[in-house]
Amino acid sequence: MKAAVIHGASKISYDTVDDPRIEKDRDIILKVTATAICGSDLHIYSGGIPQPRPMVLGHEFMGIVEETGAAVTNLKRGDRVVVPFPIACGHCFFCEHHLPGHCENSNPMNYGPEGGVMTEKGGALFGYTDLYGGYNGGQAEYVRVPYADYGPRKVPDNLTDEQVLFLTDIFPTGYTGVDWANLQGGETVAIFGAGPVGIMAAKSAWLKNAGRVIVVDTLQYRLDKARLAANAETLLWEDNGKNVIEGIRAMTQGRGADVCIEAVGFEPERTFFDKAKALINVEKGSPKVLEACMSAVRRGGFVSVLGVYPTPYDNFPIGQFFDKGITLKGGQAPAQKYIDLLLKYVEEGKVKLDDVITHRLHLSKISDGYEMFYEKKDNCVKVVLNPWQ
Repeated sequence: MKAAVIHGASKISYDTVDDPRIEKDRDIILKVTATAICGSDLHIYSGGIPQPRPMVLGHEFMGIVEETGAAVTNLKRGDRVVVPFPIACGHCFFCEHHLPGHCENSNPMNYGPEGGVMTEKGGALFGYTDLYGGYNGGQAEYVRVPYADYGPRKVPDNLTDEQVLFLTDIFPTGYTGVDWANLQGGETVAIFGAGPVGIMAAKSAWLKNAGRVIVVDTLQYRLDKARLAANAETLLWEDNGKNVIEGIRAMTQGRGADVCIEAVGFEPERTFFDKAKALINVEKGSPKVLEACMSAVRRGGFVSVLGVYPTPYDNFPIGQFFDKGITLKGGQAPAQKYIDLLLKYVEEGKVKLDDVITHRLHLSKISDGYEMFYEKKDNCVKVVLNPWQ
């Protein structure tokens, strides 16, 4: 079959690889009908999260069941399903506590209680390096889906692939950041990052009855998309974010936002000083966006961290965290926990997901898609790929 294979930083190609096969009774083989490039994939593409051997990427995908393992009784050949991005068994301590990203069984080689993106990990993810289980992903014609009696969800016939594709990751992830904050209604939610996850967080804030939604980014075209797709107010990041912090306070009677959501991660646009500091401190990237969230949130407010951070960071503002009484929460979204509710929102027309798509490509154009998304060319916000058309 054909698939998108990473061969090192900035090297991804459309290769012929072995067809997947049923390896365990709870597996299915899925014919992929739609897949996408995620902002998290760019961390592998950039080399920020290393992957030393060739691997099929992709954790946002859906398709049609081709073959089922003996233990899979809830699905059959021909079913159209969408697949949550964490690989989870459904039966361990963490799965039973609705934390599939911490599954004790899906990542046996690298799992451990210590944690840390570059050390011991939680559960496995599709197509997300050997550190996260080494499973081939869904940017391919076919993919093996483990624990298929727990993760995949059947898709109603009246919904298109593009209407439901983002139930795999970006919609559950954006929703998670809002749900963690336990909105009661009327809150001001400030979202840092107008990429696909940030826009989905903005949509989710409205679903949770936010009073005001503000989206921050460094690029005007992404802010324009957030305004159009999520009806958000926007602020352009300038002066290393000082204008944004001042702007959010000015919009909230000097207090700051009730909730700040970090949807950028460790590879934001950086100054020479930022890069020098990271080099001296042996850090990956920069926590500057998280630090801005902690400044922009009000006292007693909530900060959700959806962006990836792989290493410890020097000078983390723990004094500010303590003095302001901030509640801070982050991690992989428990997609299996939310997917049924979120599918219902889509079915009922309460939310539209496919309006973040800016580019549609055949899978053979995978290299162009990654370059365009990474370099933010042609006003790219979200790339969807079809392996067959």
